[in-house]
Amino acid sequence: MKTSKNNISVIKIGGSTLGENDSTFEDIVKLYKKGWNIVLVHGGGREISNWLNKQGVEPEFVDGLRRTDKSTLDVVISVLSGKINSEIVIELQNLNVKAVGISGSSGLISAKQLSKKLGFVGEIVSCNSEILFSLFENGFLPVVSPLALACDKKKQIYNINADTAAGVLAKNLNANNIIFQTDVSGVLDSNRRTIPQMTKLQALDLINSGIVQGGMIPKIKACVDALETVSTGKIIDGTIHGNLLSAFTNDNIGTRIV
Repeated sequence: MKTSKNNISVIKIGGSTLGENDSTFEDIVKLYKKGWNIVLVHGGGREISNWLNKQGVEPEFVDGLRRTDKSTLDVVISVLSGKINSEIVIELQNLNVKAVGISGSSGLISAKQLSKKLGFVGEIVSCNSEILFSLFENGFLPVVSPLALACDKKKQIYNINADTAAGVLAKNLNANNIIFQTDVSGVLDSNRRTIPQMTKLQALDLINSGIVQGGMIPKIKACVDALETVSTGKIIDGTIHGNLLSAFTNDNIGTRIV
């Protein structure tokens, strides 16, 4: 696992990729012990929807993004930075990893309102990657929840897309790679076959042609954006045992975007 840059990898995980058979945390521990500086970015859409449903609130989406009013934002913050982030950090700490939870709103990510119809959903303006470099220097593995603080200093917290956040962080860290874990084999073509490798232009063409839809769109867009400074991006099936570790050495895993 020799690298030519700075041994930084940004890995985005979602709840759908964490199950009984996956080895995500086990693989992360192995990478961490091999000297990789890992930033783990997590989502939490399904859990947020579950908690909203418990409160009798029907989740609402606009163009694939969660419409976030004040009451929804309170749930988003609690679930992302409270429940999910804490659970991941504890899991890694139990495996002897110096994991530390950090909200994007803790000075790491700043954003502006994406649109009025989406409410408190943010568009990332900048990120303070020095926070992460400082954590690396002290041997920590940052676990980032996808929230942001308003760039206009009004102290408003915004809900941001986790895939987008991972891409921006990877780009600003000048990471070696960025890996998106999903519950499918990778990016699929029109015949539902996994595409092993493609260029940034080919990836965007799949979106424009309508072949790629739904949650894969922000992953591809984030990957393409990150590749301005990142060497490679991969979209893999995180539910398969050992896939994350293999993605660092095996180009036949998932879809590689270069």
